[in-house]
Amino acid sequence: MTRYSRSKRRGRGASRPLSTTTLAFIVFTAVAGVFLCVGAIILAAMAGRGRESSTTATVRPGPTTLVVAYTPEKGPLFTALVKAFNDTRPQGPRGETLRVEAVQRNVETMLNEAVISDTLQAISPDSSLWLDSLDRAWRSKTGGEAGLVGSTHRYAVTPVVIAAWESAARSLGWPDKTIGWVDILNKARSDANFKWNHAATTSASGMLATLAEFYAGAGKTRGLTKEDATAQKTLDYVAAIERTVRFYGEGELAIIERARSEGRNFLDAFILPEQLVVQFNQAKPRERIVAIYPQEGTLWLDHPLVLLERPDLSANQRLAFQKFREFLMSAAAQKMVLQAGYRPADLNLSLTGPDSPLTAVNGVDPAQPQTTLQVPTPDVVEVVQNVWWYTKRRTNVYLVVDTSGSMRGEKIEAVREALRTFLDQIKGDADSVGMVEFSSQVNNIIPLDSLGNNRGDLERAAAGLQAGGDTALLDGVRAAYVRLQQENDRERINAIVALTDGRENASSVSLRQLTREMQQGNQSGVPVVVFGIAFGKDADLSALQSLANATNGQVRRGDLETIRQLYKILSTYF
Repeated sequence: MTRYSRSKRRGRGASRPLSTTTLAFIVFTAVAGVFLCVGAIILAAMAGRGRESSTTATVRPGPTTLVVAYTPEKGPLFTALVKAFNDTRPQGPRGETLRVEAVQRNVETMLNEAVISDTLQAISPDSSLWLDSLDRAWRSKTGGEAGLVGSTHRYAVTPVVIAAWESAARSLGWPDKTIGWVDILNKARSDANFKWNHAATTSASGMLATLAEFYAGAGKTRGLTKEDATAQKTLDYVAAIERTVRFYGEGELAIIERARSEGRNFLDAFILPEQLVVQFNQAKPRERIVAIYPQEGTLWLDHPLVLLERPDLSANQRLAFQKFREFLMSAAAQKMVLQAGYRPADLNLSLTGPDSPLTAVNGVDPAQPQTTLQVPTPDVVEVVQNVWWYTKRRTNVYLVVDTSGSMRGEKIEAVREALRTFLDQIKGDADSVGMVEFSSQVNNIIPLDSLGNNRGDLERAAAGLQAGGDTALLDGVRAAYVRLQQENDRERINAIVALTDGRENASSVSLRQLTREMQQGNQSGVPVVVFGIAFGKDADLSALQSLANATNGQVRRGDLETIRQLYKILSTYF
């Protein structure tokens, strides 16, 4: 406050003393003025408070929502964390409510939505691997230099492991022996019945497992370079391992669900995040799966929380992100992370305490892994992902397509588009694809050939599909199966993707005959896996399921909205 002082001035021209009456009048006037001023100030203040109260009541800000997309594998944990955060009723600077809304997205959808839409303000993918590609996609869209990835914080981590049924693990030498990729390779080569898989590199666990193979091939644990990844020695090592993969797949959730439903009849070993091993064993299955930490080293899923630096991001959304991030690192939230089978980001929280589920009973070892591999630079990751297409196990796959009369209209058009999607997803020209079209009988067969030779033929056949007639599903599948057995190619994944929208009513072979033929053929000849798509509510689900069960395959349901996505998902198996 500025203070003012008064000074007395004396000198010539000073006034004469005032009379008593005049002085009294001056004093009265001054006092009255003071009272009037004070009264005016009080009234103004009261009026101001009234106006302020009225204004606040009419324009008080509503709740601010931060929409965060999360990947499905951590759904129960993430939604529980969001609920716990919202229950704390966090507030903004003027008392407005701040809340987080959680939406589930697979990685591809999440990244695409982040770039093309303004619906998300933050994301929590399974790995930071995807963030560089997100920034590159954003720069390509905006034409600017700024990226979309903002403040990034990890709150839960988990190593990627080779999960195996306990009996299979013991056949490898577990727990007395330290097991590595070479042991998987030797077991698969020496035992034709040993089956293992890892997901395609479109999933984080599949990509990290592939990076681990490249590190092992290069004989390094840090600093993998483009030269390392493309060296012939490395490529030969990775290709030898990849040739033993039974099939690939879309991700760890699909694998763990099949392990739950099929039990020991499923694959012997598969790549999983450690926390899924814990969660599987907590359900007390008939046989446990155990985590094998490759002796060459492993990589980690780091589950970051990422702010998206959008131009329309509000100050309150930024504040909500900050408060949510702080909450995720709180003691209570980190304990929830541990209870869900993840390793908390807070290193002060004990992994071996009485409440920790990271125990031998649950098939894991909190003292592992002994060797952690360094995530390569984004340009090296991209090279590995591209090179993988040339080291992965090749495929012979027949597309068996129902063109019966019930497929007329939107259905047949949806299948045409879905087949184009399937072919587009198979990047390499060395994989072989054929097509069998059926209605009342087998109408057309495009023989199996490398996509480098017949991609155009397949695309034209898909575009020209016409519907009419009955449904000889079993004859269509059998035509494809016989041809794959005649190929007798044991070096490749042999598969049939069969679609139908109706009931079998025209085949010359019975379901019982065909399933017996396939079971016997898979034992004496090459293993062929059948993936069935039941298109619509009238599809012959039971027949497809029988064929899938006979070949260790699976069945998916589809409709007009999902059929294209289903073919895209199934393409990841090959």
